[in-house]
Order: sequence, then C-alpha cells, then structure tokens
Amino acid sequence: MDTKELIKKVKRIEIKTKGLSTQIFSGEYHSAFKGRGMAFSEVREYTNGDEIRTIDWNVTARFNDPYVKVFEEERELTVILLIDLSGSSDFGTLEKTKREMITEISAVLGFSAMSNNDKIGALFFTDKVEKFISPGKGRSHILRIVRELIEFQPENNGTNIKEALRFFQNTIKKRSIAFLISDFDDKDYDDSLKIVNRKHDLIALRVYDHAERNLPKLGFTKIEDPETGTWKWVNTMSKTVREKYKAAYEQREREILDKLRKSGIDSANIATNESYVKPLMHLFKKRV
Repeated sequence: MDTKELIKKVKRIEIKTKGLSTQIFSGEYHSAFKGRGMAFSEVREYTNGDEIRTIDWNVTARFNDPYVKVFEEERELTVILLIDLSGSSDFGTLEKTKREMITEISAVLGFSAMSNNDKIGALFFTDKVEKFISPGKGRSHILRIVRELIEFQPENNGTNIKEALRFFQNTIKKRSIAFLISDFDDKDYDDSLKIVNRKHDLIALRVYDHAERNLPKLGFTKIEDPETGTWKWVNTMSKTVREKYKAAYEQREREILDKLRKSGIDSANIATNESYVKPLMHLFKKRV
C-alpha cells in the first residue's frame, strides 16, 4: 500500500470511528470504565440534601457556616489494546477481514479513551510479541496505532495469548484497562487470564467470521490453515461435512466462552459482517 492510499484509509477510519466515539460510545465508555477513586476537589457551602458526613468541620468552624467537601472521580486511566495479528486475522469472506474489523474497533476504543482524557497503548502479537506501542494521549497517537494496524506485517503466523498476557503483565505495572482482541484460536491460556484479571481490568473482544461457523457450499475446495500453512481438500457440498464442521466450531466457541466466564472476564462476540456498535454498547452497559 503506497503512502497516499494509506493516508486515505486512515482518514476514512478516523471519520467513521471518531464520530461513533463522540456520538455513541463516549458516555457509555465513561460509565463502564471507572477511574481510580474519588479525589478532593473543593469546598462549598452546605445545601439541603448534602450528606452530613461530607461536612468540612474545620472550614465550617472558621466561617461559622456549614461547608462540605466536594470530591471528583480521578478519571485518568491507561487503556491497552492486546491485538492478535496472527495469520487467521487476515481471514474474511464477506464485508471485512478480521483484521479490518479489529482496526475499526481499536480506533473506536482509542477515540473513546481520548474523549475521556485516558492514555492508550497497543501490543501486537502472534505467537510472540511483535510490537509494543507505549501508552500516550491525543489524536496523532491514536492515528499512529491505526496506521500501524493497517500496514504492519508480523513476522510469525501463530497465536500465543499466554505470551502476550505475560508481556503485558510484566510491562504495565499500574492497574489498567486491557482489551484482548482476538479470534482466540489458541489453547492453554486459562491461568494467564485469571492472573492478569486479578491485577488489571481485562475485557475480551472475540472477532469471528460467519464462514468459520457455516461452511459455504463451494464444491471440492482446497482450504488452508493460515496459522500453520497446511492445506486439505474438503467436500463442502456434503451435508455431513458441513454439520461436523459447524459442530466442531460450536464446541470451540463454548470452550472459549467457558474459559472467559471462569476467569471472570467480560466479553463480546463481534462478526466481521455485522456492526460492532450493538455488541460494544451491550458490553459497556452490562458493566455499569
């Protein structure tokens, strides 16, 4: 992709996702992800309805009138996007590939964080950590993450969620909001989910394509596993083959959701051919 086309693509994503963040997600995001606590802001005169426990007795004694302490939420948070760029992220049969969907979701989360004055960083991973972008603020920082998501070429194709979570846990010491965005085509990461979620607020966004659930009728088709590079011929016209394919997918889906549930992690499923607005809004509202 040349520089001119890259700039145009980044701009299109910015226009779409920034508008959604401002008009739809900003308030829900603010409510769903709390600050670190309440910090003292100022004192003001007591009014009917104020709680007695908020009275500042020193100021009250000084002015011979009741005054109360006002507290505000310590808002600033650090948000980290843990983004799966393994070979399967390039799969997509309808409107978008998983990677294109992940890029838009990341932009929405980035602009939502920006509107709430939060820092945002990103970690790209396959079966190793491919790139880490330190948390920062502002439009240019978010657009850098979007630009990298569009043009970055990972070295490996596999998936290792456990390694990504280990790197995140060792690198980000302060409690943060972490979005793990992946198709979760991996095993043996259960314990890592629990460990990270004890220190941080970990949320899982599972991106999938409908063809992974329902095998389309394409006759004898040569299918490649994008993460291992292996090929096999499949008779997609066979009802038995399609039913076994769907059953295997649904079993994997149940296992993934069960792992997330047992780890106490909120999650959302997002299809490549559907709007991500509804599942994200449902996720945010569920956390309020």
